[in-house]
Amino acid sequence: MLSRLSTATRVAARLPAASRVPVSRGYTLDSFVGGSGNSEQWPVTRTNTILNIVPQGEMQVVERLGKLHTVQGSGFYFAIPLIDQISYCIDMRERAIDVMPQAAITGDNVSVDVSGVVYYQFTDAERACYGANNPLYSVRQHAQSAMRAAIGEMDLDEILHNRAALNAHVKGAVQESATAWGIDVKRYEITEILPDRQVSQAMDKQAVAERQRREKVLEAEGEKTAATLESEGIKIKLTNESEGMLIQVKNEAEAEKVKLTKEAEGESHAVMLKAKAQAEAIALVASELQKPGGEEAAKLALAGTYAEMYGEMGKSSNTMMFNQNPADVNALLAQATVAMQAASNSGK
Repeated sequence: MLSRLSTATRVAARLPAASRVPVSRGYTLDSFVGGSGNSEQWPVTRTNTILNIVPQGEMQVVERLGKLHTVQGSGFYFAIPLIDQISYCIDMRERAIDVMPQAAITGDNVSVDVSGVVYYQFTDAERACYGANNPLYSVRQHAQSAMRAAIGEMDLDEILHNRAALNAHVKGAVQESATAWGIDVKRYEITEILPDRQVSQAMDKQAVAERQRREKVLEAEGEKTAATLESEGIKIKLTNESEGMLIQVKNEAEAEKVKLTKEAEGESHAVMLKAKAQAEAIALVASELQKPGGEEAAKLALAGTYAEMYGEMGKSSNTMMFNQNPADVNALLAQATVAMQAASNSGK
């Protein structure tokens, strides 16, 4: 009992003045550590009233003349006064034990205060009573030592980011010993990890630097994405413009082709019309020559043409040929033939 009071006194000294409770024999350990409200007083006894009632979820251990007599479940039973003594009343429901903040050194030599909660349940009333002098105190102390040992093997970053592994390690270590005390350790949860002030300040600076780094990375990625999209837009624009120019050239070439085809067709049609007109003119001349006076008219036209030929020859040649008898049509025709041959040779 003295050891429990001294431990509670040390714990109470670490708490704020407003939360301290005077240490006395009438308080349990939860009164000093600000526990969850579940009393950890051990053992809990009852007065033998001959007809005794056991509440639901509780078991009572009855000793007869200092020796285990029976373990009573929920309901009622009779006990002999002065001979039978209700030595233990055990709550069989799941409960929680607060593990006070413990100073520990991590694997990378960082001092931290770690607190947690052990969730447990009594499964064997006889072992709970006779397996340990105070099973609740044993569970708490074993959880604290296991937690310090586990933290000493891990770095601070690993502890902060891998709490599940630390919880499982402490739970397994406590369960291994708690089985002999009739206790089933359901789980262990770390509630708070407090590094020392210098490490906390360094972590805060690191967090700020990390956020600034992420901000710069996001800005750079945004600028990169914007530049990529802009270049893609320029590429698409140039591609569309080149395709438009290609279509324009093809259309212009097709239009020029159609134009030339239509012009050639027009010229061909014009030549055909001209040839047809000449053929009709020749046919008309031949027809007119068959009529009376047609031959004289032809001679007159030929003489006019001959005169025009002389004018053309005078422009392009120094050689002039004149007929001695202009009235002679046959001589005129012969001379016209010679003149035309001379004009043809001079043109070559």
